[in-house]
Amino acid sequence: MKNKLKKLTQQQLFLPIVCVLLVLCVNVVYDVAHDRAFYDFFRIYIQNDLLNGRIINILNRGSEVAILAIGMTLVVSASGGTDISVGSVMSLCASFCCMLIAGFGVSSVSSAEEFATPMIVGLLGALLMGCLCGAFNGALVSYLNIQPMVATLILWSAGRAIGLLLCNNLIVYIRVPEFGVFGGYLGPIPTPIIIAAVCVAVTSIVLKKTALGMYIQSVGINKKASRIAGLNSQKIIFCCYLLCGLCAGIAGIVASSRITSADSNNIGLDMELDAILAVALGGNSLAGGKFNLAGSIIGAYTIQAITTTMYNLGVTSAQAPVFKAIIVIVIVVIQAPPLKAWMKKRKAAKASVQKEVASV
Repeated sequence: MKNKLKKLTQQQLFLPIVCVLLVLCVNVVYDVAHDRAFYDFFRIYIQNDLLNGRIINILNRGSEVAILAIGMTLVVSASGGTDISVGSVMSLCASFCCMLIAGFGVSSVSSAEEFATPMIVGLLGALLMGCLCGAFNGALVSYLNIQPMVATLILWSAGRAIGLLLCNNLIVYIRVPEFGVFGGYLGPIPTPIIIAAVCVAVTSIVLKKTALGMYIQSVGINKKASRIAGLNSQKIIFCCYLLCGLCAGIAGIVASSRITSADSNNIGLDMELDAILAVALGGNSLAGGKFNLAGSIIGAYTIQAITTTMYNLGVTSAQAPVFKAIIVIVIVVIQAPPLKAWMKKRKAAKASVQKEVASV
């Protein structure tokens, strides 16, 4: 039994799952303290033919971060660096999508009552823009050997400005019901949940059924050794940034559809930080190498669960980031390798002392 417990605690997903359970326990205690049923937090119900409940809200609102976390996981694993431009790329892709739909190049367009071009053109345009941004970042990192944070800093600062130029410094509203589906509901289920689930499923299948996952980990562990072994490390890193840009484009479509507009100043704001934190909270090393996609997804929804819990506890939106930062720091410290090594060393020393006492 002891060996099974030890093996369980050494699993990479153990701490991320424990962190999620702790956040859920806080909500349960809060509900019980306010004379509610202990299962109230987990209650899922149908209202106006739509799924509702706090769990559904967390899965819905955390979908964009979960999609970004997919691309960020690949980038971190392959290059040992982070893409801090994903939030701005989200905004740029959303702006490009809405302007294509509303009528690109018309300076006075701030609201569209009908599609000037087919919606599929806007969606494909957003995805293409995301891929172009990812390719730009990937070329700087892989072929020019620029540090990832420095390379992606360019689009982090310029992405929103380009989006504002595309929108002529306006918030472009798309008042066509069909566009709101991607951020609304597909039947009774929130569409962002479905989109995030599809993205995770497709990525998982590709990583498991092909050698791409192994190649990414090999390059992240040792780029030079991988190149000597015959892997094109530059191309692999480039592809990871390209996929990260694609994920940002998908998240941008969801975010703009949710508010049925292109708000360049606010879409994706600070989401790059949440995506990086999701990777860290998932137990993945930010130095690159071996990764676990499931851990990053759990980390993404943990961040959203923390945010939702803060609001339920009465913390204002202005104060929430402070408490959120404290919680994240505690979680990251718990998962830090030096702390794990210290705990393991202390446990070994304690076992050695007990053994000596027993022999005496």
